[in-house]
Amino acid sequence: MKDLVKNIVQTMVDKPEAVEISEIQGDQITILKLRVAKEDIGKVIGKKGRNVRAIRTILSAASAKEKKHTILEILE
Repeated sequence: MKDLVKNIVQTMVDKPEAVEISEIQGDQITILKLRVAKEDIGKVIGKKGRNVRAIRTILSAASAKEKKHTILEILE
């Protein structure tokens, strides 16, 4: 999941080398904490949150195959 989100986000931002993802795994839940360059946060979130909602939808579909729940958090 971590690599999936990283690949998606790196194609969206101006500074792909600044994309960092940390992962906290539990039994049923995985939390992904995404950190991007300050000027790229708006691109990741998108207008009215459309981009981040789309990323979360893809992440939800991919994690459903593993019968897990994945949460994506965007850090400043």
